[in-house]
Amino acid sequence: MPADSALAEEGNGLMTLIRTDRTMPHTKDPIWELQLAIPGQRLRRFKALVGKAARQNADRHELGSRAPLPVGTYAVSEIEPMRPEDAWELGRFIWIGLEPTFATERKALGIHHDPSAGRGRRSGTLGCIGLIHGNDLLVLGDLIRRHGTRKLVVKN
Repeated sequence: MPADSALAEEGNGLMTLIRTDRTMPHTKDPIWELQLAIPGQRLRRFKALVGKAARQNADRHELGSRAPLPVGTYAVSEIEPMRPEDAWELGRFIWIGLEPTFATERKALGIHHDPSAGRGRRSGTLGCIGLIHGNDLLVLGDLIRRHGTRKLVVKN
């Protein structure tokens, strides 16, 4: 199906996650790109880390693998503010929940800020999408709320 047709079906926007050829300078974490396409607007692009650098080729369906999200389609569930008791590595902004629409062992997946991106051994996530820039997460959350975006497709 052509991209325009797929977008037409997603009248309130479609998120797509794609691995790029770029890496973080010091940690060599692969940089992923989270794209948000909303009809009638320019394509929004957000840099992210997904999983840990050394776990990029691990089994993406295995619980606890610290690998990137499995390829497939996800439903956007809740958008919630982070709480003081939440793990520091989830950032201090918001959590955007993701639910796989296919069978997988993976659970508790979402989009959050990665406050350690490119800064040593904590860089990367346990498998979630960790946006490199915290402000990007706030912009993304606002766009999702305003346009009712409810779908993410992980391409590779």
